[in-house]
Amino acid sequence: MNAWRRFVALDLGTARTRSLILGGQAIADRPSVVVRRPAGAGAADVVRPVRHGMVADRGACARLVRLALRDTRLFDSRPLERVLAGVPVAASPGDREAVRAAVAGIAGCEVALVEEPLAAAVGAGLDVLGARPRLLLDVGAGIVEAVVLRDGVVSDAVSLQLSTTTGTGPTADAVDSIADMTAGLLRRLPAATRPDARARGLVVTGGGAHHEHLLRRLRTALRAPVAAAPQPQYAIVRGLMRLCLQPALAGHPASPAR
Repeated sequence: MNAWRRFVALDLGTARTRSLILGGQAIADRPSVVVRRPAGAGAADVVRPVRHGMVADRGACARLVRLALRDTRLFDSRPLERVLAGVPVAASPGDREAVRAAVAGIAGCEVALVEEPLAAAVGAGLDVLGARPRLLLDVGAGIVEAVVLRDGVVSDAVSLQLSTTTGTGPTADAVDSIADMTAGLLRRLPAATRPDARARGLVVTGGGAHHEHLLRRLRTALRAPVAAAPQPQYAIVRGLMRLCLQPALAGHPASPAR
């Protein structure tokens, strides 16, 4: 089923951009940078098109999308039918439009957007359709988002933009801020559902999930089980592909654009 269709999942991250084509053998993973060469003889600039999970340079982001989609053509050179791209929950309408424009202008096909923590939960194998609240923390290089998932949607969320990270994840100060932010989200749940959410624990996705000190700090702050998803850095792109194939996994349709 769907073997003849060309779907691409696209995760435009602050530090890494990952893409996956239906039927591809591997996730394409590249730095989120492009090289801008001046018209004269000056030195080339390295540009980071995405900051804090949002598009900071639309022209450079379009070039990054072109590179990411070129990576997928190693597996299938047919025209694209659909691209599903992730956006932070905190993204404004303007931020979302910037992603749509960058992807649609290069892909030349239907583009739909999905909130990244929801995609990460699907990619981590969580049941996102149930009525019981489920906690997820997505730790990217530029933005961290803690969410409550229920009935296939993000029902509550908090976000923290990261100014700096280390080679192994968030700085010590950021770790404390992330733990406090996530504990605050748990306290915002209705008292009747809070014990169940705490007992079910927190799943952590994104590259920062490899940071063991963060996981320990979260366990202390939440007084709940905390575990990193398998290969957490790929949870978003895998979830986006699953949602390409099974849109019903989300409680509302993705937002399309051409």
